[in-house]
This record gives sequence, structure tokens and C-alpha cells, in this order.
Amino acid sequence: MSNIYVEQEKDGTYTATQNHRVIAEGDTQQQAIDRARRAKPDDAVLAERVRNTSVGGRDKWRRAY
Repeated sequence: MSNIYVEQEKDGTYTATQNHRVIAEGDTQQQAIDRARRAKPDDAVLAERVRNTSVGGRDKWRRAY
């Protein structure tokens, strides 16, 4: 079991990947998280920070609960 990462794509949709394979997709980050949880309920889902700030960008990951 490895982590699932949810990232925003260039077209604005979100993709959940695990080991460089697409697990789930969604129009919103929450949709992708929910679909990834249904596909792999025992694996941790980490979501990319979706906002850019003056002290940080999209390089931070948060566990989705």
C-alpha cells in the first residue's frame, strides 16, 4: 500500500494517482478524493494545496480526511 496523490491538471480537473498510475479523476478535488477512496479504501489520500501564497506554492501536501 502506498499513498494516493491528488493533483490539479493543467485543464483544471483533478487526478488521483498511485505509483504513477491514474486511480481516479474528478472535476473538483473533492470528487477525485472520494473516487480514490472508493477505489482504494485502505490507502492514505494526500491532496495538493490548491492555493498559492506569498510563502508557499503547490509544493505542500495535506492528508485528506
